[in-house]
Amino acid sequence: MPELTPQAWKDVQDKVEQLKAEIATVVVGQDAIVEQMLVALLCRGHCLIVGVPGLAKTLLVSTLGHILGLKFHRIQFTPDLMPMDIMGSEILQDDGHGKRGFEFVPGPVFANLILADEINRTPPKTQAALLEAMQEKQVTVAGQTRPLEEPFIVYATQNPIEHEGTYPLPEAQLDRFFFMLKIDYPSLAEERDIVLRTTTRATAQAHSVLGAPDVIALQEATLDVPLPDHVLDAVLKLVHASRPDGGTADDYIRKYVAWGAGPRASQNITRAAKALALLRGNPAATLEEVRDVARPVLRHRIIPNYNATGEGITAEQIVEHLLEKL
Repeated sequence: MPELTPQAWKDVQDKVEQLKAEIATVVVGQDAIVEQMLVALLCRGHCLIVGVPGLAKTLLVSTLGHILGLKFHRIQFTPDLMPMDIMGSEILQDDGHGKRGFEFVPGPVFANLILADEINRTPPKTQAALLEAMQEKQVTVAGQTRPLEEPFIVYATQNPIEHEGTYPLPEAQLDRFFFMLKIDYPSLAEERDIVLRTTTRATAQAHSVLGAPDVIALQEATLDVPLPDHVLDAVLKLVHASRPDGGTADDYIRKYVAWGAGPRASQNITRAAKALALLRGNPAATLEEVRDVARPVLRHRIIPNYNATGEGITAEQIVEHLLEKL
């Protein structure tokens, strides 16, 4: 595996520091969430963000798109949203000389950074249209396949406290998301800072410091971060231990887990640990990075069984149990 040269490493770190500094001018707190969003971006992975309204989910994604110099679109998902509203459609046009023909009008999915707001509010057919674009990096309209421009990342949001009139994503579709991120309320000091920043005439503005080629270069650099053998072994043992029918599962997992994490979890933890090491300026991925990325990778891939539901055991608690043995 090729390694980053000292000069290439310095260039990457300079870009990362620029990025972090610019985000901090607009977004207050949420350091862990910002870091995990950047990890997913470097890994070309999509994120499902869960949090109550008003916690700056939209601001986070739009700010990230602006700073990275990427084309950003926000799609508000509603019960009447159709697949063509996302992907685009062909419209009959007149060329002014009496000739008519169909012309493709791209939908909002044709961007680099997509905010799919409240994805669980739209029917499964429309959800599937977006998930196909996420997986294949292309859309098919009227029999013609059109590629999406790289980089292409989707940040989808869900409201965890309001389920009436929603269409929950099935487990198989949840598995398509690289991370599931949970945004918590800000601390008292952070909320004070938020209020002071947003209730005066002077409003902080983020500036574009990178561009699409820089983002792609960072994504490529992530692949070159070394992963020691003992770290890879730890990742594999962690994921295998989550499977109740596997030989390494303990009594707790067999009692409370219906389905453990699949091979995609091993891949994503490995990629995310390398990306996080790059963001932190570490020369190689370590067990610390594995611990920090395991939660957002595993929390939506481990399915508790009826025993767990009856006793109030959540997927989060099961993940913590697994990490205690790492």
